[in-house]
Amino acid sequence: MQEQALIPLLKTNAGLFSPVVPFLPLKDPLLQFDFTSANEELTQAILQDTKLFIEYINQKLSVAGAKYGIGGYAEHRTVYSRSDLFGAAEVSHRSTSTVVKPEPRRFHLGTDIWGKPHTAVMAPINGVVNSFAFNDAFGDYGATIILAHKLNDISFYTLYGHLSLSSIKNLQQGEFIKKGDVFAEFGIPSENGQWPPHLHFQIIADLQGWEGDYPGVCKFSEKDVWLTNCPDPDLILQMVKYARKD
Repeated sequence: MQEQALIPLLKTNAGLFSPVVPFLPLKDPLLQFDFTSANEELTQAILQDTKLFIEYINQKLSVAGAKYGIGGYAEHRTVYSRSDLFGAAEVSHRSTSTVVKPEPRRFHLGTDIWGKPHTAVMAPINGVVNSFAFNDAFGDYGATIILAHKLNDISFYTLYGHLSLSSIKNLQQGEFIKKGDVFAEFGIPSENGQWPPHLHFQIIADLQGWEGDYPGVCKFSEKDVWLTNCPDPDLILQMVKYARKD
C-alpha cells in the first residue's frame, strides 16, 4: 500500500526537504508546547478567549527567548474543547430516556508551528496546488492550502492550515510551487479560524477525495487508522529534535 511505502520513503529522503518556515537550527531557539491535560496552566478561561490564548503563547515564547513553538503530532489535546467543531452533540434516546454523548475529536494529526503573524511558509519539495479553501468556522483551519507531491513515483500531499487570506487570494488549482518558494504566510485570528498565529502542517498519504480541507483531528479510538494515513510531519520538518520543553 502507498501509505506503508511513504514513511520509509520520507526517511530515506530526509536531507532533500527545504524548511517549511524560516528556521536556523543552531540560531533560532525552539520551544516544545504541551496541549494535553498535563498542562494545567492552559485553563478553559484561556482556551475560550482568543486574546488570552494569544497572550499565553506569546508569553511562553518570550520567556523562552524562542522564535517558534512546536508540537502536537499524535497528541491527545484538551485545546479542542474550545470549539464545537471538534465535539459531538448529545443524543437523547426516547425509548430509554438516556442521553449519550458521542466521543469528541481530540487527537491531533499534524504538527503546529507557533510564531508571529505573516511568518513565511515555504514548499519543502516541488508540488502543485491540489486545492485550497477558506474554512471559516470557529476553531477550523481558516485559509487552507493542500499541495500534491510525487517522490520516486509515490504520490502524497501536504496540508497548510491557519494561513492568511492573501495566501489563497490569487492561487490557482494546478499551479506549480517550486521547492523553497514562499507561497503562503501565517494568518491572524480573523483569517485562521480564531487561533493564535501558527501553521498546522500535515502529511497525507491518501486525500480520499477531500478538497481544500482534510481532518487534522480525530477521535482517540480511531487514531491508529488516521495515523497510518497521516505520518509524522517531522519526517519533513526535521525540527522537533531542536526543541526544548517548556
